[in-house]
Amino acid sequence: MAWQHSRTEAFGPVGPAPETAARDVVERAQCITFAVGRDQYGVDILAVREIRGWSQARYLPGQPDYVRGVLNLRGRMVPIIDLRCRFGQGITEASALHVAIIVEIEGWPVGLLADRVLDIVAFDREAVHPIPPVIQGSRIAFLSGLVTVEGAMIALINPPNLVSMPSAQAA
Repeated sequence: MAWQHSRTEAFGPVGPAPETAARDVVERAQCITFAVGRDQYGVDILAVREIRGWSQARYLPGQPDYVRGVLNLRGRMVPIIDLRCRFGQGITEASALHVAIIVEIEGWPVGLLADRVLDIVAFDREAVHPIPPVIQGSRIAFLSGLVTVEGAMIALINPPNLVSMPSAQAA
């Protein structure tokens, strides 16, 4: 008779029972962090399409102050949002050191003008704190929460609330 053994005998316990394993799964998130002035912000890495060095955007009349214009990105016109201006901190004096973080918002590419990209960070979704009610105001809609990673507080941006996008029917 051939020698037989169970997987448990050979390798130890296979793992927790399925119902226990499902409870122990912690949902992780990743975001690209960037600076606007001395503040650190993050945007979900899954929304980011590319990061480009700054190049002058084509001004379009009649746009809000925070819309710097559009860039032609491989045949698509991409509006550029000046985050400093959008957050009420004045217009960015953009230079070659600045970046445009291209994100997708409701199927449309939008560029976010930032001072510099900092890092890619991972954190548990459970670690995200809501914006405290005492500081809620006009900027609250732009943010989905706050998270501290390695001692740095990161304000997480909610991209769809940065701009009012055209509906798919109007496209």
